[in-house]
Amino acid sequence: MPHCSKCGAMVADNAGFCPNCGASQTATGAVASSNTMAQTDMKENVAGLLCYVLGWLTGLIFYFIDKRPFVQFHAKQSIVIFGGLSILRIILGMFVGFSMLGGGLSGFSLAVALFDLLYLAGVVLWIICMIKAYQGERFRVPVAADLTDRIFGKS
Repeated sequence: MPHCSKCGAMVADNAGFCPNCGASQTATGAVASSNTMAQTDMKENVAGLLCYVLGWLTGLIFYFIDKRPFVQFHAKQSIVIFGGLSILRIILGMFVGFSMLGGGLSGFSLAVALFDLLYLAGVVLWIICMIKAYQGERFRVPVAADLTDRIFGKS
């Protein structure tokens, strides 16, 4: 189901106006088609899914090339979730390296277990976010969505 290009609310396929904000749906489509190729060539749900495909990298790309509210939501969330997970993996990786230098095997095994758990959580989040975006849902990951709102502003 398509979304209003102004407020992001769901609208019927053949609706002339948004039931939420009253914005014309036919006029905004013509304006959007002249702005960027990504907005005309791709459905919103596919663009939302692609925001997550390569983690924060595709989120960043879609943040700059596609200004539709639904796609912007998923692009911002992808940047925060997978950017944050990448930073945590780097920090944890350094901790594993320091543990090996110190010769402490217990710290090393704990860090490796946390590293693996973080990787597993990232894969599960990646799959869930892609499925929800493809289904046309604005799925808010609990902690990440609040952090996204603080960084980018409420969307």
